[in-house]
Amino acid sequence: MRSEMEKSKLEKKKNGIEEVHRPETLPQTELKENAAPNLQIEELQKQVDQYKDLLLRKAAEFDNYKRRIENETTNIVRFATESLIEDLLPVLDDFERSLKHSKEIKESDSLVQGVEMIYQKLVKVLDGRGVQAFETVGKEFSVDYHDALMQLPRNDLPPHTVIEEVEKGYMLNDKVIRHAKVVVSSVPPEEQGESTQLESTTGTSRN
Repeated sequence: MRSEMEKSKLEKKKNGIEEVHRPETLPQTELKENAAPNLQIEELQKQVDQYKDLLLRKAAEFDNYKRRIENETTNIVRFATESLIEDLLPVLDDFERSLKHSKEIKESDSLVQGVEMIYQKLVKVLDGRGVQAFETVGKEFSVDYHDALMQLPRNDLPPHTVIEEVEKGYMLNDKVIRHAKVVVSSVPPEEQGESTQLESTTGTSRN
């Protein structure tokens, strides 16, 4: 048996045929099977990253929504009585006018004191709700706080200075709920004429 195998080898050598031991290679199907799990892991990792990013976005959106709702709720609570207070302000004006008139015509002290006490109670209630009158006389005119009823020429004050308060202005929790009606100073006509003449002279000299 052995001699036959040796003879076979010798015959192959003679014919130029020699057995070559080639390294074993994995079949193509086995390579594909090994690569498939890696691809699945990469796909799963991508999905995890996408869901993580989506979760972070939703969490940020919810946080912003929560803050916005809290602010809106706070404002609703702070200004829920705004319309009622606006309706009460004319009553407050009437009290002030009555007190002023009573003092001018020198009505009985007891009546004036009674009205004064009611007025102060009403002011205290409104103050407890965050209602405050703001000062205007001597301040610079501002459309955020004042409504100008008229202008009066004044040479002792800068232009656009509030010189008289016709109706008080009020704020509710730092929000203006009624603008003050005021009279504002303006430049006297003679000063306006001097300013115009000076501009005309300056323009002529430049030419």
